[in-house]
Amino acid sequence: MKPAHAWRRLTMFAPMAALAMIATPMAAPSATGAQARASSALTGQPSPCPSPGRSKPTVVLVHGAWADASSWDGEVEALQRAGYVARAIANPLRNLTGDAATVADFLKTVSGPIVLVGHSYGGSVITNAAAGVPNVKALVYVDAAVPDIGETTGQLSGSDSALNKDPASLYDMASYPGAPQGAKDLYLKQDFFTRSFASDLPRDTASRLWASQRAASTSAFMTPSKAAAWKTIPSWSFISTGDRIITPASGRSMANRARSKVTEFRGGSHLTLISHPDAVTAVIGSAICSVR
Repeated sequence: MKPAHAWRRLTMFAPMAALAMIATPMAAPSATGAQARASSALTGQPSPCPSPGRSKPTVVLVHGAWADASSWDGEVEALQRAGYVARAIANPLRNLTGDAATVADFLKTVSGPIVLVGHSYGGSVITNAAAGVPNVKALVYVDAAVPDIGETTGQLSGSDSALNKDPASLYDMASYPGAPQGAKDLYLKQDFFTRSFASDLPRDTASRLWASQRAASTSAFMTPSKAAAWKTIPSWSFISTGDRIITPASGRSMANRARSKVTEFRGGSHLTLISHPDAVTAVIGSAICSVR
């Protein structure tokens, strides 16, 4: 999804001290040092990470439902300017098992270490896709679902999520060819999208994103997770306190279970990756710096 130009002015390219000032107030105390090191790497300072002589990881970014790969435009731009290979790939949004297999097949084409990043439903996808791909060295969850084996994405939004309202008030539904019995494509209604999904974006930007949203199948949210890669791969969790879709309480619970390094962003929305790509990229930078 493409934000307005103003939302793509990134502070990631500011001097390290300036970015550290942005990152520090939002981060949990344990994350501050790592974010400062990430800031150094991503602003081209003399001591990049990983250390000289080691392969830089490729960053692979997986979008969530009602979005597409362009929702990562800000992060991709920042990472590329810092000298990293960043790939935002298409997530089919059909069912968790098939979507994860699609991403896993792509990961197997990447040589060297990988930092794998997922937003929203994309968190469930990376949790499954990373299993059995030894090149994945770090997982980053951005306002994302972090399922355990047997859990569905639909179970993980939180008891007070805006998604718990009457489905007729949330979605426009459509059939699609080859759908499993009872499955439908879901499109978020405009008022819900702008007020709850993209609540910290300018209304005209949110409206354009609503108009270009990709449908997600109900099967995507109802398929149980077959793996939990966070049990063996280090993880980072970025949690927006203004997220009304995957609530902060649910995000904290999942992150604690995964023993993730947690960064809480004050404010934002479910689309903080678009409204504040600098903050999200700083956390990705922390994961990059962990790869040795």
